[in-house]
Amino acid sequence: MPAIRGAKSKKKTRRHTRDLDQIHADLDSPRHLERYTDTKNSEDLPGLGKWYCTECSKWFDMESNFEGHKKGSNHKRRVKQLKEEPHTQKEAEAAIGLGVDNGKRMAQQTAMEMET
Repeated sequence: MPAIRGAKSKKKTRRHTRDLDQIHADLDSPRHLERYTDTKNSEDLPGLGKWYCTECSKWFDMESNFEGHKKGSNHKRRVKQLKEEPHTQKEAEAAIGLGVDNGKRMAQQTAMEMET
């Protein structure tokens, strides 16, 4: 089955939802989530945008579907993934060797050598 954006594209986008770092930002800041939901027109959303799963970033047309989704394995898997904190830029820089080095500096070492 070819990708949606063309035969040369390797990425399917139809079922793509928000990434975990975006969802973490939604959970941490209600304003972040509000700005995202304000970009959607409620008339175009399923169920007029009443039932939204924040963890999975999905809209539902009926409350019964929303409650059934919360009991499902896909929702539980996503909640489990969200328990881990997202990686930060500082951690990424530390992994490749950039960042703060609290070791002794060369000037301090030479000063101590001169004293002895």
